[in-house]
Amino acid sequence: MPVTIHAPPADTLSEDELARWRAVPAAVAADLARGADQIDPAIRPLNPPGRQPRLFGRAVTALCEPPDFGAVLHAVERIGPGDVLVIAAGGRAETAMIGEIVGGHLRRRGGAGLVCDGAIRDVAILAGWPDLAVFTRAVTPRGPSSAERGAVNAAVVVGGRLVAPGDLVIGDDDGLVALSPATVRARIGDAEAKLAREAEWEAGLAAGRTVCETFGIAAPVAGAA
Repeated sequence: MPVTIHAPPADTLSEDELARWRAVPAAVAADLARGADQIDPAIRPLNPPGRQPRLFGRAVTALCEPPDFGAVLHAVERIGPGDVLVIAAGGRAETAMIGEIVGGHLRRRGGAGLVCDGAIRDVAILAGWPDLAVFTRAVTPRGPSSAERGAVNAAVVVGGRLVAPGDLVIGDDDGLVALSPATVRARIGDAEAKLAREAEWEAGLAAGRTVCETFGIAAPVAGAA
């Protein structure tokens, strides 16, 4: 069966709706829904902590049937500036779904980065691009063997999380989250309130307040001698 191309999402997040989320780290976004929006932490940043570019953008999805990567090729052609390529490859590590050549094309099209629930290759090149954030479950030298199947812009499961085209994907050294447009619109106030609360905690501790005072928890009880 040839690659199926689904229509782009009707509910598209605007730049104004995205702007306030740019200051929100993955940890804060994950805490808001108690991890419900989190993508499996086994899908890790390609670069070590402190060197990983931040990932932020709307998802363009590719549903793959490894070792076939046809959906990736067609998805990249639909990437716009700031979009994130999300590859659902069933977590399979035997064959890479993307590498230097297609990754370079993604970069030239202005993609913000990629998330692969599967394997990638040419990682030395991909890791050296400071403007392309890469997250993957596995790395392998073996490439795909066909480009005939799959789907583009379908809802996919990536790292245990349902990701729909147009969802906001946020990734950093701590991991990944995917937020639906409805969540983006409804929870930004909560995210900003949590950032402000964390700043207050940090300031309180730095000023000499105790942990109990800072976090509003009960003082410990002395145990028996």
